[in-house]
Amino acid sequence: MADRGLKDRNDRRVTAADVAKSAGVSRATVGYVLNNTPGTRISPETRRRVLDEATRLGYRPSAAAQALARGRSKIVLVVLPDWPLELTLRTQLDEAARVLDEAGYAVIVHTDHGSEHAQPLWKLVEPEVVVGLVPFTPAQVRSIRAAGITRIAPNPDLRLDIGAIPAVVAGAQLQVRHLASLGHRALAFASPADPRLADLAAVRRLAAEREAVALGVEVRDARAVDHRDEALPSVLHAWLSAGITGVVAFNDDVAGTVVGTAVRAKILVPQDLAVVGHDNTPMASYFAPTLSSVGIDSVGFGRWMAQQALNLAEGRPSTDEFPGPTAFLIERESTSPAR
Repeated sequence: MADRGLKDRNDRRVTAADVAKSAGVSRATVGYVLNNTPGTRISPETRRRVLDEATRLGYRPSAAAQALARGRSKIVLVVLPDWPLELTLRTQLDEAARVLDEAGYAVIVHTDHGSEHAQPLWKLVEPEVVVGLVPFTPAQVRSIRAAGITRIAPNPDLRLDIGAIPAVVAGAQLQVRHLASLGHRALAFASPADPRLADLAAVRRLAAEREAVALGVEVRDARAVDHRDEALPSVLHAWLSAGITGVVAFNDDVAGTVVGTAVRAKILVPQDLAVVGHDNTPMASYFAPTLSSVGIDSVGFGRWMAQQALNLAEGRPSTDEFPGPTAFLIERESTSPAR
């Protein structure tokens, strides 16, 4: 008997069925004893035998079984759009995970690639809350609710659009305001070549164009830029010929692509072309010339996201509003007054 217990420990996970067989009782009896189910008539001798065998065999209940027994999984599932996992996003997730961990919750991060081949993770685990970095699509909401999950953030009943999130559009607005304040009247919007970011880039471009109209300046061209594109120097020269003197870049990587190409094409930055990036990544401060950039309070947004999840999990009142704009501009060498 003792040898079998050691073998169970070494070769596979000991189950409640193993405990039942070893103790000579039913599987149901083991469940009643280990879960301390009230209202059951089990003799003290049988209870002690089950507990002793469970200890001897090294039985440990699975997390799923524990969650089922107490009706709580203490799991928060964070669903990401199919975006590259860049610094800003990692910072948000790190802070959200830290806050939730301190509250006793485990965090599982899932990227929804929109594939029809893999099951979405909310169908495979039992999260108490499902949180989206951006509003869920109607199809996602139906799938999540079909899995029996009712605690969802953002609130799917509000049918929010990604453009309604202040943190998404505030940076582009600030980029345009910065260039306009320096006297740049004709701008270009440079987006990334990565197709996964096309929708987000379109939202930021629209925000930039609307801000430009409000300020009496013009976004004369908007296009994706790729550092591998041999025609990119010609694009920058065409911008100068069109009177464009300022570039709103989707992020610092795109800003670096524009600035690096300009330098190689003998275009002066910022004298001929002022460029402002987004996200204030470390490269913005060590690039040459250093990049003016918009910073976002990623830590604050991650903390807010975690608090939304905790409010839903604990049944506390929660706000349906996203946090207000928390963008700030760091002016460096890549922008200067228009000549």
